[in-house]
Amino acid sequence: MGWGYLAVAIACELAATLSLRNAVDDRRWYAAVAPGYLLAFVFLSLTLAAGTPLGVAYGIWTAAGVALAAVFSRLLFREPLTPTMGAGIVLIACGVLLVEIGVAA
Repeated sequence: MGWGYLAVAIACELAATLSLRNAVDDRRWYAAVAPGYLLAFVFLSLTLAAGTPLGVAYGIWTAAGVALAAVFSRLLFREPLTPTMGAGIVLIACGVLLVEIGVAA
């Protein structure tokens, strides 16, 4: 159940972040920002309550947020997504994987 909560937390955080970017041009998007972040933290806390270790949950949450925000900002806002940025995303994913492996060891 913890992984499901984590997926919802990531989706809420991503929606809030993309709404924040939209709010630059249209202030009405701010109405989605605060609830999105609030729900993200609620579901992250449910993830922790379900027994997922903090380092793993927070690492996946932040890494997925960075990677998905970069991809979606490219698709929705035509922001750059360079090979260097892609390499950074891969390195972040590898770091989170090492943290998760370290918890299991």
